Amino acid sequence: MLSLKKLYVYFMNELKFTINYQHFQALNELDPADIDLCLKAEEALQTSYSPYSKFRVGTAILLADGEVILGSNQENVAYPSGLCAERVALFAIGALRPGAVIKAMAITAQTDNFEIKKPVTPCGACLQVMSEFEQRQNTEIDVIFYCIGGEALKVKGIKSLLPFAFLEDRLVG
Repeated sequence: MLSLKKLYVYFMNELKFTINYQHFQALNELDPADIDLCLKAEEALQTSYSPYSKFRVGTAILLADGEVILGSNQENVAYPSGLCAERVALFAIGALRPGAVIKAMAITAQTDNFEIKKPVTPCGACLQVMSEFEQRQNTEIDVIFYCIGGEALKVKGIKSLLPFAFLEDRLVG
């Protein structure tokens, strides 16, 4: 049994995270640049290859120079061989535009199997990749999760989404 003193020390070490984000009831509540980025993410849905899950995800990434890079999920019959929309777009930037600075990204999803009522968020692997891009550029990335015909969430910085990201500086030469 814990003594009162040990119990106090145990709870004294408890820490909490606070995540700040903006909530919008509808797309038209966002600023025009964010609306455009969300509509580009919808456009990216058209290139989704998702014959197995029928769950299409689209991402639009705004670079500091104004260029927008699109990505969509790409499935494979061997499920682990596919890739999420966020990583498709981010890896394209890494391969084709190394050193480009990412200002913002919008993510949306669509399926014929059911109604999506809330914004869809990235998987853990995508969050990890997003976190490393943010660290590499040393500038926070705005992320908008947009539900088509519904609400949107906007977060400033990937650290709000993945506070314990694996960022090991000793591995960089």
